[in-house]
Amino acid sequence: MTTLASRPTTEATVPRATRARGGWRHRALRAASVLAAIGLWQVLTANGFRFWLRFDTLPTVTEIGAALGHRLGTAAYWLDLAQSLIRILTGFGLAAVVGVITGILLARSPVFADVFGPPAELLRPIPAIAIVPVAILLFPSDEAGIVAITFLAAYFPIMVSTRHAVRALPTIWEDSVRTLGGGRWDVLRQVVLPGILPGLFGGLSVGMGVAWICVISAEMISGRLGVGYRTWQAYTVLDYPAVFVGIITIGVLGFGTAAAIELIGRRATRWLPRGEETTR
Repeated sequence: MTTLASRPTTEATVPRATRARGGWRHRALRAASVLAAIGLWQVLTANGFRFWLRFDTLPTVTEIGAALGHRLGTAAYWLDLAQSLIRILTGFGLAAVVGVITGILLARSPVFADVFGPPAELLRPIPAIAIVPVAILLFPSDEAGIVAITFLAAYFPIMVSTRHAVRALPTIWEDSVRTLGGGRWDVLRQVVLPGILPGLFGGLSVGMGVAWICVISAEMISGRLGVGYRTWQAYTVLDYPAVFVGIITIGVLGFGTAAAIELIGRRATRWLPRGEETTR
């Protein structure tokens, strides 16, 4: 008989006050680490530290802060931010849909795996940013080409994670549904889609990170608007504080989108035991 003492610790069994204290402690530690890094940067750059790394050539935190405050007050900054977000969400959204569908088909359909698998595996090692010249020639506009590059960057991590997650599902789950009279769609709805969620969200997180790398790079090469384009323009005129404003903006956008995926993933997989996480 399972007793209360032998049950695994879950969020429901951990006191709310304990969870709250642990959450605040983690947030405070993370904030302190960021502030410490900013303080170290200010000390090194303000004092012209130069020992192999040349911090004397970089702007100080105060100079970057002044440039950031100026940029936040311009319409161009928000237009660039919105343009980059539209590109990343469009390309990533398409990659998520197509990646999940093709990943499931690759894992469950031998015919589809034989037809689609070899071309996909040949294309997968090619960096998406290397496709920029092809995208410029192939698509009628730079905007469509950047979205296509973003799609390719996010697609393969999502497809591969979905394929592996489907193949890792215990066959007894599908056999149980079929024994109870379930058909193919019942297996897909009750076994495959819920079962692959943990692995799928891992692929979505990786795909989002790679997509940001490629969309910024594509904007630097062929964009007309966007955070990457504006950051490169600042570099060409040697406006280094503005370059770091772009870098900070990219970091914040990447952090925000990754955090959103993680939050959605945790909500969608509440049924998973997380006792170890809540007691750390």
